[in-house]
Amino acid sequence: MDAVTDGILHWATYHDGIGQTVHSHLHVGSGAIFDPLLPEGGIDALGAATIPSVVLLSNRHHLRHAAALAEAYDIDIRCHEAGLHEFTGDDAPEVAGFAFGDEVAEGVTALELGVLCPEETVFHIAAGPGALLFADGLMRADGELTFVPDGLLGDDPETVKRGLRERLGVLAAREDHDVLLFAHGEPVREGGRAALEAFLAD
Repeated sequence: MDAVTDGILHWATYHDGIGQTVHSHLHVGSGAIFDPLLPEGGIDALGAATIPSVVLLSNRHHLRHAAALAEAYDIDIRCHEAGLHEFTGDDAPEVAGFAFGDEVAEGVTALELGVLCPEETVFHIAAGPGALLFADGLMRADGELTFVPDGLLGDDPETVKRGLRERLGVLAAREDHDVLLFAHGEPVREGGRAALEAFLAD
């Protein structure tokens, strides 16, 4: 794990299910863990960094190792309420809902992105200069901000991307962030707001 900014830790782990490296984060101040695949050192490594308080999913597809963490630390898993239908089977973990605009952990607010799926959430984390954490609506590849490949955007990728750009523009206009975090891609550790504005202007 490494510090992205004061109070936010990041790690990258290979995801066998999708055959890619994915990224997870921890807000030390609140104990919130985001989209977790376990880091090197496993569950104990997270407990050594803070007292885990909640696992937050940026969309319903990012369960990853959330259930193991919830059991180990007796904490809740939370996802936006529009994605809770994913967790209704007999073998599904218990997942609680939240609404856009909720403070889902101390200093962590759930913001709406949607478009890709109704529950697609961006988390604002009040740490350092402020951070925005993205699920699948924005990623970083080879150092550049980008969308997921068109083949994952449905039958009309251009319409989806226009919708994403509109919602991302609302987020870019906020003045309370300069760090960008991604479930798919390395963080932008400084200059994130300017990078997002430049991406949207391109």
